Amino acid sequence: MTPTLENYTLGRWDAGPTAPHELLDASTGEVIALANTEGFDFAEILAYGRRVGNPALRRMTFHERGRMLKALAFHLQEKKEIFYELSYRSGATRADSWIDIEGGIGNLFANASLRRKFPDKPFYVEGEPVGLSKGGTFMAQHLLVPREGVAVHINAYNFPIWGMLEKIAVNLLAGMPAVVKPAVPSAYLTEAVVREIIASGILPEGALQLVVGSGQGILDHVTYQDVVTFTGSAATGAKLRAHPRIIAEAVPFTLEADSLNAAVLGPDAVPGTPEFDLFIKEVRKEMTAKCGQKCTAIRRAIVPNNLLEDVQIALGKALAQTTIGHPQAEGVRMGALAGREQAARLREQVRQLAKNTPIVYGDLDAEVPLLGRERGADFAKGAFISPLVLRNDKPFEYTDSHELEAFGPVVTLMPYHDLGEAVQLANLGKGSLVSSIATNDPRTAQEFVLGAATHHGRILVINNDMAKESTGHGSPMPQLIHGGPGRAGGGQEMGGIRGVEHFMQRVALQGSPSMITAITEVYQPKARQIEKDKHPFQHYFEELEIGQTYTTHKHTVTEADITNFAQVSGDNFYAHVDATSLEGTLFTGRVAHGYYILSKAAGMFVDPRKGPVLLNYGLDECRFTKPVYPGTTIGVTLTVKEKISQEKRDADDVAKGIVRWLVEVTDQTGDTVAVATIMTMVKKKNQE
Repeated sequence: MTPTLENYTLGRWDAGPTAPHELLDASTGEVIALANTEGFDFAEILAYGRRVGNPALRRMTFHERGRMLKALAFHLQEKKEIFYELSYRSGATRADSWIDIEGGIGNLFANASLRRKFPDKPFYVEGEPVGLSKGGTFMAQHLLVPREGVAVHINAYNFPIWGMLEKIAVNLLAGMPAVVKPAVPSAYLTEAVVREIIASGILPEGALQLVVGSGQGILDHVTYQDVVTFTGSAATGAKLRAHPRIIAEAVPFTLEADSLNAAVLGPDAVPGTPEFDLFIKEVRKEMTAKCGQKCTAIRRAIVPNNLLEDVQIALGKALAQTTIGHPQAEGVRMGALAGREQAARLREQVRQLAKNTPIVYGDLDAEVPLLGRERGADFAKGAFISPLVLRNDKPFEYTDSHELEAFGPVVTLMPYHDLGEAVQLANLGKGSLVSSIATNDPRTAQEFVLGAATHHGRILVINNDMAKESTGHGSPMPQLIHGGPGRAGGGQEMGGIRGVEHFMQRVALQGSPSMITAITEVYQPKARQIEKDKHPFQHYFEELEIGQTYTTHKHTVTEADITNFAQVSGDNFYAHVDATSLEGTLFTGRVAHGYYILSKAAGMFVDPRKGPVLLNYGLDECRFTKPVYPGTTIGVTLTVKEKISQEKRDADDVAKGIVRWLVEVTDQTGDTVAVATIMTMVKKKNQE
């Protein structure tokens, strides 16, 4: 009996009430699952996420959310073979599926690690404090908190696992729940992953809901506290972005659309160079990986006019090595498109392109020889097609190549006469997710990047130096933004901290330094300070308070101090050691080394006795603000600026945290001569 996919909403699994839609095996045409497409109460689904999932996630700190993602990544990694078996039904080979499955799990790991960039708090203090008054009693600080709504993710069919995991990893780290609406043709893969996520019990209830149907009407119920993301065609994305509810509620909307990404062969990358070979390899890979069904795939190959024939021949030879068939058959390098509907649309697009740009490799309609017929691979019932190369000798005249995307194993070759033309052609895509240039010439690379950057979300420079470790033209990385201007949608996903901020509300907080300190739990200059009866280095991590301050004894700097530090450090810069060389400089005499001031400050504020401080962890920032001459008397104020709890790596590890200290060095007039933020690792009293 053909299984019916179920939705996970309102805390339960349910197939839904209406007539089902058939989901087909991309290679055999066999019906593999049914999906109900209508009849959902989206108002209640979104309300449930806001009411149940949101408060649970908002209460958690970034570190707790990050550890949750890490546990989830390990859980899904253990189950990955289940997903691989299902992924073959989408026409994807194991190598194709690796991108979707383990690439998606990798996003969970990357965002789990990103927690260390945030405090162990539910909110995030962004940037430097802003002084708003001369006397320093009125200031501001930007703060980010999780939104009180739900992230609604409407995803494409080509990456049913990666597309979900790369998005929910970010909103969950930010503290928002999600409702995921995958594209119906491959929703069985998304459903399988969500089943494992829910079964794991790792996420709080309401943090993730799944709708496997069409999602028609879901946007009718979003509010200004929600966030909507869409991945798919630019035309559909434009309609959704113009939804009355999106406009009326000013709902943040991120659109990531397919784009006509370009790869450029630099004029120096002639046949025989590593860069020429890398270019051919990259174009072939992007045509055949996932059967060309990647939003980042290369659609336009832009090459020097005098190398057009060489590239056409070399690319043809490379593509001739591509064996096509059932993705589980041995030796198959390219499987099928996601379905016959996608194959029919692709053929229609190629026919349109071929009116002015003929096919020079492959056959649009001929039956493709297939491996794996014993597994059921069937050209008539499946969605197979050969790689296709078109050629546009007049790319400024025949502009369909820059406007119509054939979403499959299709690329169009086109010539340029100089690098300026190459930039123009790349930019004719009117906004792309990614472009690349194969060159070993830094000037060529710089000229292309500066000319093309306004039209692209990411640019890859390919040469032999990075070839072994490069993730390639078509691989978005969780640490980098994924998105692009114009036709690519104008949105951004991932990008480390940038991506997390998209699911948070930024507020400009104004008040007194003491009040801002209390709210943000980060000490602000001129806030009230706390003095205790013993040195702060004798306090455990839990005992230290934000604003706790220690004021040192005084020291008068001498010429001997400066001379001795020069000898010990080897820093004999003229301003410190040669009073005869100061004419025309800022200094009126020998001046103390800035690092001497910092070192002496440490000697003044450090308590030498053994205590909870385990080690000096580093220096965040340091400024030397006024020259210190012999005879200047300095003093130091040490203040607890921020506390960052650390996780124990294992049961034998010491429970500890990082303390950031504000170090202010002043002279006898009260002027600041140096300011720094240092970090120490401090033991916790509670070692559980």
